[in-house]
Amino acid sequence: MTTHTSHPEIIKRLKRAEGHLKSILAMLEGQRPCLEVAQQLQAVESAIGSAKKALVHDHIDHCLEQAVREGTQSADDTIREFKAITKYL
Repeated sequence: MTTHTSHPEIIKRLKRAEGHLKSILAMLEGQRPCLEVAQQLQAVESAIGSAKKALVHDHIDHCLEQAVREGTQSADDTIREFKAITKYL
């Protein structure tokens, strides 16, 4: 199993987004203005997108690269996996 040095930072980002999302729920329940809610939703969406991008890049930079170097996966399988994961960017 490959050690993912980026995962602790991704987890931190997602936990922060989770906290913001809980705040948004409270804002909605408290009938805060839609503009304020939309701004916070945008911030959460951006944080999640950033975490996803970091995860995909980490996978390409480490997992796929390692699979090629160590020969643990065929070139065809690695290319197929590369194409599959880059759809999430």
